[in-house]
Amino acid sequence: MENVPGSFGTSASFALRFGQTIFSAASLIFMCFDYDFYDFTTFCYLATVMAIVTPWSILLALTDTYSVLVKLLPQELRVLSIVFAGDFVLSFLSLGGACAVASATELLATADGKICNGNLCIQYQVSAALAFLCWFLLLASALFNFWSLPSLYY
Repeated sequence: MENVPGSFGTSASFALRFGQTIFSAASLIFMCFDYDFYDFTTFCYLATVMAIVTPWSILLALTDTYSVLVKLLPQELRVLSIVFAGDFVLSFLSLGGACAVASATELLATADGKICNGNLCIQYQVSAALAFLCWFLLLASALFNFWSLPSLYY
C-alpha cells in the first residue's frame, strides 16, 4: 500500500481528525448555548450533524493514534471504503448544515432585529463558521482516503 499523507492510519490523518473533533464539538457547543435554537429546523439540523460528526471523528482519531503508535497501517479495502464513505457523506451533511445556519442567521439578523437580539446571532454565526471549518477537514480526509483506495487493489 502506498503511504499517502493524510490517509487513514497516518499522523496527518490524526491531525485532520483532531481538528474535526475540535471544530465539530465547538460548533455544537456554540449552537446549544441558547435553548431557543429548537424553534428553527436548520439549527436543529446542524446540531444533529455535529453530534454525529464528533463521535465519528473521535473514534477515527483513536484508531489513527493506535495505527501510528503500532506503526501498522490498516490495509483492508472494506475498512478504508467505509471510512471514505463516512467522511464523504458527513462532509456534505455538515456543508448543508453550515450553509443553512449561515443563511438563516443572516435572515434573522436582517428581519427587524426582534428575533435575533444580543449575542444570539453572533453565536449562530460562530457555530456556522466552525461547521464550515469542520466540513473542510472532513472533505480533505475523504479526498486523501479516496486517493489511497486504488493502491489496495494490487
